[in-house]
Amino acid sequence: MNPTKAVITAASPSEKHLPLQTIINSLGESKPTLENALDDLAASGIDSVAVVIMPGSLDEYRAAAGPHSDMITFIEQDAPLGYGHAVWCARDFVGDESFVLIVGDHLFLSDTDEPCVKQLLKLAAEHRASFSAVQATDESKLHLYGTIGAARHPADPSLYEIHTIVEKPTPTLAEQELIIPGLRHGTYLCFFGIHVLKASLMKLLDRQVARLADGETLGLTPALAEIAHAEKFLAAELSGTRFNLGERHGLLHAQIALALAGPHRDDILTSLIDLLARSKH
Repeated sequence: MNPTKAVITAASPSEKHLPLQTIINSLGESKPTLENALDDLAASGIDSVAVVIMPGSLDEYRAAAGPHSDMITFIEQDAPLGYGHAVWCARDFVGDESFVLIVGDHLFLSDTDEPCVKQLLKLAAEHRASFSAVQATDESKLHLYGTIGAARHPADPSLYEIHTIVEKPTPTLAEQELIIPGLRHGTYLCFFGIHVLKASLMKLLDRQVARLADGETLGLTPALAEIAHAEKFLAAELSGTRFNLGERHGLLHAQIALALAGPHRDDILTSLIDLLARSKH
């Protein structure tokens, strides 16, 4: 699998502002979060991107794309019918090709010279399979993420063969069905926010959208779970960290991490220590 297309979902009414947030990257450059994501995609060989947005937000998103506007197709999700429905809105853009899927309200910080997207694309090409990036996550945050049950890959224990996917499980359910040997107690593998998927996902979503009743919404997890049962679907922990900007202080955590990853790390640490010393609490 060597995708050249990507889909970024950014249509959630409660989080549509997050990809538009300005953040200072590790080089000290001020950019919207969306532009940072597009930088990573372009550096990973992606040349065409669909951004799924809310109606009425086109001008804001076009401005936030910066120099990448020529590579973007903007698609409006007419009604807030869920994450799976938002992905389905890009079905004509994807066509019969594999594609990268990224959630627009996350920021991804690589620990290497390669963007997290590129790391996952290399694995998907090597193993010729659908792939999801995952991150070890404390059980206190399970309510925020899709979580996998998996076995370690027999030929490469750094990879996982997915057999179960549960959307935002309770800690009790996770302990019963999603424990993976080798992870610290109370820690589970949750989605990172980057996937490499086949076009067949859109066919699954077609069927699920057709069955939607009035008032229902569609998540992505049922389709991903079906893929895991039907074909090889792998997961990998990347050399990097995801930051969920929708969490409390998520943007602040991401900004601090970016600053510490840059050339002014010592100055930032000094400032943080001084701030802590002056704090009254």
